[in-house]
Amino acid sequence: MFNLRPIAFILGMALSKLALFMWLPTLLALTGRSPGFEEFLQATLLTHAAALGLLAWGRREQIRLRVKEMFLLTTLVWLTVCVFGALPFVFISHISFTDAFFETMSGVTTTGSTVLSGLDDMPPDILLWRSILQWLGGVGFIVAAVAVLPYLNVGGMKLFQTESSDWSDKSAPRAATMAKRIVLLYLALTVLCSLGYYALSDMNAFEAVNHAMTTLSTGGYSTSDSSMNHFTPAAHWVGTLFMFIGGLPFLLMVSSLRHRELGLFRDAQVRGFFWLVLATGFILSLYLWGTDRYPWPDAIRISLFNLVSVITTTGYGLEDFGTWGPFPLVLFALLMLCGACSGSTAGGFKIFRLQVGMALFRRQLYQLMHPRAVLPQRYNGRIVSDDIVRSLITFIFGYIATMVLLALGLSLMSLPPQVAITAAVTAVANVGPGIGELIGPTGNFATLPGAAKWLLALGMLMGRLEILTVAVLLIPGFWRH
Repeated sequence: MFNLRPIAFILGMALSKLALFMWLPTLLALTGRSPGFEEFLQATLLTHAAALGLLAWGRREQIRLRVKEMFLLTTLVWLTVCVFGALPFVFISHISFTDAFFETMSGVTTTGSTVLSGLDDMPPDILLWRSILQWLGGVGFIVAAVAVLPYLNVGGMKLFQTESSDWSDKSAPRAATMAKRIVLLYLALTVLCSLGYYALSDMNAFEAVNHAMTTLSTGGYSTSDSSMNHFTPAAHWVGTLFMFIGGLPFLLMVSSLRHRELGLFRDAQVRGFFWLVLATGFILSLYLWGTDRYPWPDAIRISLFNLVSVITTTGYGLEDFGTWGPFPLVLFALLMLCGACSGSTAGGFKIFRLQVGMALFRRQLYQLMHPRAVLPQRYNGRIVSDDIVRSLITFIFGYIATMVLLALGLSLMSLPPQVAITAAVTAVANVGPGIGELIGPTGNFATLPGAAKWLLALGMLMGRLEILTVAVLLIPGFWRH
């Protein structure tokens, strides 16, 4: 029914890349004489062995995958990487596999929720591994959003279909070239962010590299329990800038740099993202300043950092916005659902879906007034077909239904309503922290029941892969011949 050998080969390729990155914290543990060297080496060798086994069994001259196999492969890649990426946490931190899998899934999906504490005293190799997981998850999702999801017509992503999402033999070289350019841009921006943190703030080199990886990937893992509160205001401004860049469409950035044009700023998504941050940042700054919580410069810095962190689903903590009053809480709860641009490292609902939805609403109003009028729907100069509209509506229903079912499932585990609801939202939207003392910006998810962590891990995966990619595997008909 399924052609498993090509799937195994691609899974082996993914694990081989993961194993190569495992050598970085392994060597760090060796040079720093950390007690985690032997454990990291063991996890690295196990991952290499699994990769070689899958590559040997699945190797073929040509790899051809049908649509059903693409759906299965996309989910299996994330799950397999999480299983092996969790090994260092089990071997070194001596936590349960449930906690290790939750931490890894949160990292790879760039959610940023954590079960670990005592980060300030944690071995550097584990801190580096957490950051690497988020960095890999960020670039991995960019490639998936550009090449895979439009091809599968998931959640209206067909609007962004290009040669990079055409899986024919003719366009494969172009897709590979575009993927390389995206990775190079991602790497260059990571280096720039590292230099910004190191040169302009009080971060040392290790802290700068780690935070650069988790900033650009909009992941939010920090090397300190205090998150960004541990660093000077200059670090907050650097973080705000590169979180915003991480929320931009990378394919469009590559195209703009290649052709030396300002096409990035003509994109409807980018303009909507920019004005959303600017407008909400100005309103929240006025609120914080007007209620005498912060002086005007601090109000601007703190409000912009937290807004960009929430909208891009990064999840860094700066101050505790849960104590600011009801208005900021409601605002942040709404922005958690929003997300940034499609083709970025950010999770969430995505700006383009809000824009298309508002345009469809406006067109329907005109259609009611002028029933015979022909009003073609366009977005960014492209026709929004009925197929895309159906896919978009299906995604919206699946997105809301997933959050509702997750919240109900968590409430059955005797979690307080605020915790159950915000944990479900933050998992599916890949934001990270929820609202409240338990899972808020100053808390973590360690005290949640094991079943709740598995449920939230599923929510993170579904949110990251745009709901439908995973949901289709739950249909019995998917597995029939």
